Amino acid sequence: MEKRKGYKWQFANIGGTPRVCIKSGEDIAHLGELDQKLWTVLSCPIKGLELDAKTLEMLDIDNDGKIRVPEVVETAEWLTAVLKDNNLLLKKSDKITLDDISQETEDGKRVYASAKRIIENLGLKDNTITIENTADSIAIFSKTRFNGDGIITADSTDDADLKATIEACIKTMGALPDRSGADGVDTEKIEAFYANCTDWTAWLAQTAQPYGDDTAAVVANYQALNEKVTDYFMRCKLAAFDGNATDALNVSAEQFAAISSKVLAAGTEEISAYPLARIANDGLLPLDLNAINPAWQAQFNVLINTCFKADFAKKKAISEADWRSIGEKIAPYTAWLADKKGAAVEELGIDVVSKILADNRKAELLALVEQDKALESEANAIHEVDKLLHMCRDFYTMLKNFVTLNDFYTKGFDTMAIFQAGTLYIDQRSCDLCLKVSDMDKHAAMASFSGMFLIYCDCRSKRNNDTMKIVAAMTNGEVNNLTVGKNAVFYDRNGLDWDATVTKIIENPISIRQAFWSPYRRISVWIENMINKRAAEKDAKFMEETTAKLEAKAAADGEKPAATPPFDIAKFAGIFAAIGMALGMIGTALATVAKGISGFTWYQYLAIVLGIIVVISGPSMIMAWLKLRKRNLAQVLNANGWAVNADILVNIIFGATLTKIAKYPKVRVKDPFAEKGVVWKRILWIVILLAAIFAGLYFTNKLERFGLPYGKKACTEKVEKCTEAPAAEAPAVCTDSTAVEE
Repeated sequence: MEKRKGYKWQFANIGGTPRVCIKSGEDIAHLGELDQKLWTVLSCPIKGLELDAKTLEMLDIDNDGKIRVPEVVETAEWLTAVLKDNNLLLKKSDKITLDDISQETEDGKRVYASAKRIIENLGLKDNTITIENTADSIAIFSKTRFNGDGIITADSTDDADLKATIEACIKTMGALPDRSGADGVDTEKIEAFYANCTDWTAWLAQTAQPYGDDTAAVVANYQALNEKVTDYFMRCKLAAFDGNATDALNVSAEQFAAISSKVLAAGTEEISAYPLARIANDGLLPLDLNAINPAWQAQFNVLINTCFKADFAKKKAISEADWRSIGEKIAPYTAWLADKKGAAVEELGIDVVSKILADNRKAELLALVEQDKALESEANAIHEVDKLLHMCRDFYTMLKNFVTLNDFYTKGFDTMAIFQAGTLYIDQRSCDLCLKVSDMDKHAAMASFSGMFLIYCDCRSKRNNDTMKIVAAMTNGEVNNLTVGKNAVFYDRNGLDWDATVTKIIENPISIRQAFWSPYRRISVWIENMINKRAAEKDAKFMEETTAKLEAKAAADGEKPAATPPFDIAKFAGIFAAIGMALGMIGTALATVAKGISGFTWYQYLAIVLGIIVVISGPSMIMAWLKLRKRNLAQVLNANGWAVNADILVNIIFGATLTKIAKYPKVRVKDPFAEKGVVWKRILWIVILLAAIFAGLYFTNKLERFGLPYGKKACTEKVEKCTEAPAAEAPAVCTDSTAVEE
């Protein structure tokens, strides 16, 4: 796409990325000069966006389901050619006046004329048109005879004969929908109508009816009986060939007996399968109606009163040759029927068709069509007026989500980006960054590179049972309670609620706070798993020993061992043993550390504690910080079919605005149903705290201050005295059991 040079653009940092500013109608007019490399988005699908569907279809000029940069530029150039003041686009108004439309360009003149016609047809005041006015094209053209679509209706003329001809054409050739909403016809329909009238009258004039007005009835009944009559004569020939076969060829008494118990009036189909008449030795078909199979008497009676009466009035029976002679006589007529032309107008009747041809108003009808077509350009521009109104309202919004992403980085529900589908409420949080997804698995494969914590949900509307899939980005809070299968509520942009169920989660850091506690949670889980494992082992061992003792006792007493339910003390024993082991490991670790840092001052101990915290939580927090700074929504949009040309970063501060956490006031009233603490847990924490204090005092030689001659220093001096003194002169303290050797 060729770029013109010279326009000076303004830029601003939006979302951590320099982006061009679109702040005036003049900026919109020069969009074609903006280097495509500077556009935030290169293309986006028209589905799944929170913008008027009609507007998106108008922007999709090539109808390929996507909006691209050239299409946006083309629309901008058309708009700035039609409008007098390009700044009108920034107001996002859904109405325009005639004074807003320029008459200095060809596009503007055409749209102005069409807008004026709309105002006249609808009887609008103040020369103002709204989107509601252009949405109903039927209302615009309902009071006009001609509307540029090349279709005329009965209301297109005041001539009664022309009206009747148009109605006859619609009746026989089918109707086309006129812009006014009425049924009408075009040039093609009119030409076909007159051609059918001419062909039908010409075909009708070639008719040859051997039996006069009865010919049609003779042909219909002859064709209906021909197969049965031919069958009858063949049976007669077989009977003549072998007289013994006559009974077999006729209907038997057994066949009559088989149907005698039925309602014979309803069994005409079965009876019609019997021969047409009883086999005659002379091979003739009797013309006596009583001799004919009752199922075929109606058709046979028509022939008796028509062709048989005309050709065989003196005969009581006819031969096969006589029957064939009737077929030969009506053959030209059947051939004429098969070659029927203009059958579409037959229902009008020969009198109406003849009058239409005699009046010959075809040229006048075609002239009406041409008169209608003369307004085609003006009428078609009504679509352009509708497009102008949609673009005046929505085009600037589209630019703020395509060229830049101002709507996404602007706070407030009313300024959500067009790709934001609504808000998900889950786990005491509201997530505003939700997008519609068509294929969850395909989307997740690409969106996983975004560095965002993503929750996929299946949503179902309670009102109309519609379903949809969404993905929500969790950018604040904790993740402990977020699991697959968790239920939530989603509110779309119209405020309608949907039941949502989590179906897939892509885990990534959410916040620095979460990263700080993450190692401790893992340690807690490890300790909990270890306690559970040790408790299970103790429980199993206790049960095994108890069962063995019971079985041995039962064997000694000669009794069958009874099933004994497990005793809960085993579980408690296992749990306490596991807790004791864990405390022992923790105590040993603390003692080792304390031993190595003996003699430190209190602030040195504080520094050590802080250092330990940094060592444990630091790497997790640093990694989280690095990832949170690089969270990129572009990957999520790309997974939805967008072609994003720049980063769309969601840093820590901005992420906190996209996911809001519930805030409660300070509660002073005591909860009457609050659970009371478990006593043994409190005792355990007190023991751990006292042990830690004792270890600190011991290794810092502070016990002597409390009158206790014990501590690391005292024990060391005692050992030295015992070592240096001769055995005979060793002080009594050397025999004290409290002496400690290192």
